[in-house]
Amino acid sequence: MPKEQTPVLNVAALTLEHWKQGELYESTDTSFGKLLGLKGLGVSYNEVPPGKSGCPFHNHHVEDEMFFIMEGTGEYRFGGERYPIRKGDVLAAPAGGSETAHQILNTGTTPLIYLGVSTMAKTEIVEYPDSGKFLAKTRRDDADGSAFRVMGRHESDLDYWDSEPGA
Repeated sequence: MPKEQTPVLNVAALTLEHWKQGELYESTDTSFGKLLGLKGLGVSYNEVPPGKSGCPFHNHHVEDEMFFIMEGTGEYRFGGERYPIRKGDVLAAPAGGSETAHQILNTGTTPLIYLGVSTMAKTEIVEYPDSGKFLAKTRRDDADGSAFRVMGRHESDLDYWDSEPGA
């Protein structure tokens, strides 16, 4: 993978990471927007094997995402619908509630290869309708890169004044 920022990058030069989680989730992928000098736009390259998905069904409250299918076939789960997808398709995942929840599944017999493009908000809330989880996170550009990140469930909702001194 190129070590320095460049305005032109061939995906064949990317160093990919392979990972697997349980029976459904598996991908060989990488994020590379920073290598292109992009600060407000994330870009990823993803190869998902047959029968797998690269992420759980989820929706973003702030960030928009778009996916471009480069190879293969699959299914795009979006809100309450499912759409067949194939090479050349562009998929939208605008910010919103559960009506914009999305997941890409490889239902074909060959790897499903796609690019993911997303806005990079400083603060984001992501919900996972299938599991009832949420993720609250922030991004920081300062030297130490510290950020806030909490994964939780709605049923742990606390009162605003819970455990506050003098409340």
